[in-house]
Amino acid sequence: MKLAAMLLAAAIAFGMTGLTAAADDLDTTSYGYGMGREVDSNNRPYGADNFNAEYSAQGAYAIFEPGAGVVLTFDAGYENGYTVKILNSLAEKGVHAIFFVTGDYAKDNKALIRRMIDDGHIIGNHGMKHKSIPGLSGEALTADIMTLHDYIKTEFNYDMIYFRPPCGEFSEKSLSAVSDLGYTTLMWSFAYVDWEENNQPDPDAALKRICEAAHEGEIMLLHAVSSVNADLMPQIIDNIRSQGLEFVLPVVKYN
Repeated sequence: MKLAAMLLAAAIAFGMTGLTAAADDLDTTSYGYGMGREVDSNNRPYGADNFNAEYSAQGAYAIFEPGAGVVLTFDAGYENGYTVKILNSLAEKGVHAIFFVTGDYAKDNKALIRRMIDDGHIIGNHGMKHKSIPGLSGEALTADIMTLHDYIKTEFNYDMIYFRPPCGEFSEKSLSAVSDLGYTTLMWSFAYVDWEENNQPDPDAALKRICEAAHEGEIMLLHAVSSVNADLMPQIIDNIRSQGLEFVLPVVKYN
């Protein structure tokens, strides 16, 4: 019971104490998540806080409570040759991150997955086939998430606990179904257009935008396919730390 109490306390600190509502009462309308640009006096996007208020009951979060630090996350749908550089920078700076991977990525990059785990990073579930979850039947949604879950468990003896919906698309009912599978859904409170490999952002502009958006409780979304992100990683970490913020990993809610 002592462990349960500790995990519950951590969950409260991160604002992750929602309970799933009855599935029959939930909305099936499909939405595309976006937190917008408007922020409060603490630089926290209103849209992310509003998402929490609306969907934490379905175990889904776009931002953590003030004081929780910055949670660095990467979406990894395919390997573009930059992940080793990112991992090297994270190791050098003593930062841990969450890597949300697809089935193709996991199967094609076993050595990278193993290194992520060995380096203390978290492997997150981004769907076996990167399918938009609101349009899936209950059985299809379960299959897309749990096929990847079981593959990672079999290959790496690792249990995933965090899910990120492909393309940020969701419905209230699909978030509830994800929660019923034992997953916490993590959206984001910062992201920018960094995934177009042939149209990478200007490095100076990217660094400025990333660092000026930093805030307590941030869930930062970057894409591992970005050469600019890989090059900027040490500067991003140093700049955000200079603002008095630290990089942390969340604790899953205790059920």
